[in-house]
Amino acid sequence: MSEQEPNNPGIEPLTRPQILVAIAVTALILLAIAKLWLYFSSVQQIPLTWNPIALPIGFGVGLAITLASAIVYRLWPAYRRSADTYLELILKPLVWPDLIWLGLLPGMSEELLFRGIMLPAFGLNAIGVMFSSVFFGVLHLSGREQWPYMLWAIFIGGVLGVCALLTGNLLVPIVAHASANWISSSLWKFNRFGQIDQD
Repeated sequence: MSEQEPNNPGIEPLTRPQILVAIAVTALILLAIAKLWLYFSSVQQIPLTWNPIALPIGFGVGLAITLASAIVYRLWPAYRRSADTYLELILKPLVWPDLIWLGLLPGMSEELLFRGIMLPAFGLNAIGVMFSSVFFGVLHLSGREQWPYMLWAIFIGGVLGVCALLTGNLLVPIVAHASANWISSSLWKFNRFGQIDQD
């Protein structure tokens, strides 16, 4: 277990209630920013429409993101350390049902702001994808040592932005984001749980 144990003494461990409240408050702040942005600008939000095909497409993208993350995790030690620090901080205190909360709230609130509103505000093109992805990545920067995790988040933001552009439906990146969060956090927690049992 010591090989993957994150080495970041500067970050205090959080309790389960603190993490759940932080997730909820962050989601509410992002939703408030999104609503204010819509209210004070002429930006047209990317539509969020129910479409049965959006669910399998979004889930497929979420699964692909999870697989790509697993590959990057194995091949890039700096990303592995960064991801372990971040995930240890967020996931360790949570219990299994909390992972649904962890998947849904950030998936909905972050997609509404970054892909639903920020992307069309910057332009429904490569420039818009790039800028909204950079802001999305910066949201995931919790310290100087977390720059690999931020770079990965920028890349994922680009993937989700392209999904929003190609489908014209915000439901696809929401499902992709929520499922990627849920699958990757479940796998990480399962692997950690197995390692603890073996020690």
